[in-house]
Amino acid sequence: MKYQSRPEIAIKITSSGLVPLFYHKDEELMKQVVLALCKGGAQCFEFTHRGDRAHEVFTSLIKFASVECPEMILGVGSVPDAGTASLYMNIGAKFIVSPVIREDVALVCNRRKILYLPGCGSLTEISRAEELGCEIVKLFPASVLGPDFVKSIRAAQPWTAIMPSGGVSLDKSNIGKWLGAGVSCLGMGSALISNELVREKDFASIEANVRWVLDIISEMRP
Repeated sequence: MKYQSRPEIAIKITSSGLVPLFYHKDEELMKQVVLALCKGGAQCFEFTHRGDRAHEVFTSLIKFASVECPEMILGVGSVPDAGTASLYMNIGAKFIVSPVIREDVALVCNRRKILYLPGCGSLTEISRAEELGCEIVKLFPASVLGPDFVKSIRAAQPWTAIMPSGGVSLDKSNIGKWLGAGVSCLGMGSALISNELVREKDFASIEANVRWVLDIISEMRP
C-alpha cells in the first residue's frame, strides 16, 4: 500500500464523498464487509473502535485490505484519547475520527501528519478544530443538528469541510439535503451496513447500498 500524505487523503475522502463506518468483533465478517464496500466503490473506511481487543481486529483487517483492497484508505473512529490514536496509527490507520474534539489527539496526529476528524457540535468547536489543523470536521450528532446547521456554518465559514455522522440515511431526499447544505462527505454506518444485512451475511446488498449512495452523490453534488 503506497504512502499517501495527509492532504492527499483529505482530498480523496472529499472527492469520494462517502466514508462508511462499521465494527464487528468477528474478524472474518469484518473482512467480507470491507471487501463488499470496496467492490461497491468505497475508497475509504472508518473502523469504529468498540469492544474488547478491537485493535486486534483492525490489525487483521489492515493485513487483509493491503492485499484485497490496496487502494482503500482505512481509518479508525470512536477514538477517545491520544494513546488510542497512537496505537492505531502504529498499526496502520491513515486517519483518526473522534466523537468530540480532543486536543491531545490533534497533537499526536499532527506529529505523525495523520488526518484527524474531530466531532464538533458548534461553530466554536469547529473553529478550534481548524486552529488545531483539522482539514475536515465530523458533525456529531448530525441527526440532532441537521442540514440547516451546516448551511449556517458554511455561510459564516465557506472554507469549512464538514462530514455529518449519525444522521444520514439511504433516502435520496435526505442525502440531497446534506449535499445541498454543502457537506464535503457523508459518514454512514447502519444505513449502509444494517444489523439485518450483517446477520444474514448479505454482502451483495451492502455492495449495492454503496453503489446507490455514490451514484446519488455523483448526481446531486452541486
